[in-house]
Amino acid sequence: MYIRTTEWGSGWFGGEGDRVIGTGAALRAVARNVRAARVAAGWSLDQLGARAQVSKGALVAVERATGNPNLATLVRLADALGVSLSALLEEPRADRVRVVSTADTPALWTGEHGGQARLMLTTAGPCPVEVWRWTLHPRDRYRSQPHRPGVVETISVTAGRMTLIVGDTAHEIGDGETVTFEASVPHAYHGAGGRRCDLVMTVQLPPGPGATR
Repeated sequence: MYIRTTEWGSGWFGGEGDRVIGTGAALRAVARNVRAARVAAGWSLDQLGARAQVSKGALVAVERATGNPNLATLVRLADALGVSLSALLEEPRADRVRVVSTADTPALWTGEHGGQARLMLTTAGPCPVEVWRWTLHPRDRYRSQPHRPGVVETISVTAGRMTLIVGDTAHEIGDGETVTFEASVPHAYHGAGGRRCDLVMTVQLPPGPGATR
């Protein structure tokens, strides 16, 4: 689900409606979490920047909470550190049971034609799973660079239909169908048909060098 080459500005989901983290407490949380994960991995700023393909200047700004990174930058960092995106965005939680409402979850991506993606939660444990809710309107498009090896995405369409492109092959996925694939190759989601597509996506992450889950 991840990366374009740009580090600041638009670009996480093909540059259509990309959002940035914001200001204040959210940026400070990201700064603390990125630095803590980097230190846990035993990496310098230069080492993390090289692994994540993020410039040292951008990484310094992230750790000082003086920049406003887009999601492309944060996903690069999460992939390189072997942590979930939530591990960089959120404060640690110890709740035994978590109930998360879509209404209380901000959209991290808004497509050019009205689609949205919301990261609902991430499970704990050595191999965390991100749970996303997506809507794709006709002609909405999301393009992704490959994830690190071991990342598996699963998509369940609950209404409408979409086109999933994995590598060079397109797959039509409709209401009631579920698809899973190894996400270490380029992939893309396209809204298809004449109405909105609703889907639930999970992203299973392998253990990484900086994981502290």
